[in-house]
Amino acid sequence: MTATTTLTETPEAAEPTRSSRHVIERVRDYGIVAATGLLVVALALLSPVFFTAANIGNLLFQATSVGLIACAGTLLLISGGFDLSVGANFAFSGVVAAMAASVLPAPIALAAGALVGTLIGACNGLLVTVGRINPLVATLASSIVIGGLAFLLTQGRLINVTDEAFRAIGTGRFLGIYLQTFIWIGFAIVCGLILAFTALGRHIYAVGGNAEAARLSGVRVTTVRTAAYALSGLAAGIAGVLSASQVATGQANVGASLALGSVAAIVVGGTSMLGGEGAVWRTVLGVLLLALISNGFNLMQVDPMFQQIVEGVIILLAVGVDAWARRGK
Repeated sequence: MTATTTLTETPEAAEPTRSSRHVIERVRDYGIVAATGLLVVALALLSPVFFTAANIGNLLFQATSVGLIACAGTLLLISGGFDLSVGANFAFSGVVAAMAASVLPAPIALAAGALVGTLIGACNGLLVTVGRINPLVATLASSIVIGGLAFLLTQGRLINVTDEAFRAIGTGRFLGIYLQTFIWIGFAIVCGLILAFTALGRHIYAVGGNAEAARLSGVRVTTVRTAAYALSGLAAGIAGVLSASQVATGQANVGASLALGSVAAIVVGGTSMLGGEGAVWRTVLGVLLLALISNGFNLMQVDPMFQQIVEGVIILLAVGVDAWARRGK
């Protein structure tokens, strides 16, 4: 009798209570706010140069590429998708823009690079939805193909652009802040509005939460997920052309760390790896938190290896909190 009682109680004991799960969910959803705020206060107290305009502007500028990709990646992850090709897409879009600048006006060349990024994202979506290929496999394979095409186009060389108009958007500033930063902020606002106030946003949540239930409710799952992949490609394309514009050069060997960096920011921001839950504003804070860690370690002149350890621990904690928040649901 005793043994039977123990066996039947063990699974129940392993599950968190409703109240404890509620607390864990609040930590997952809003812990990023407290963590970012505390880090800002700590850095302000530890470094006299942290709150200078130059340092803040540099911090935001360095977070732009990851921030753009992470905002669109949030919508994609919520929909149940995943994109490992953003780094290769970033490089390829920049190469296309730089090559197009030799025969087209600079604004059109930059737009062409962003458009190519969008098309690559849409193709990834079709591979996953219509082709029914696992997202990790599909986007990893497309990343290899895109990277190969970039090297084929450039022959391993840098594509230099002499048109000063090409550099304007990448190096221009307004009120002392890089235009790239304003583009990231605007893009984040658009992604947040799509997710919170449009039918597409509601469908993204529905598809990520339960694709079959969404399909039975009349949601076009294939269209929604393909649109999310296209948006991810657009973000990678915009980030790529902005980077190329900044240095007036197209390079095939850049952006390798962007996929992991953007996913880290999304997860730290509280978006679930399993889909169906998340918010763009929390991703923005996740991007800023990781950027603050990097900036703080630089200001304190701490060995960069410790930065990787700290970031890894934070990511593990974020994923662990999300896993516990979902237990018993």
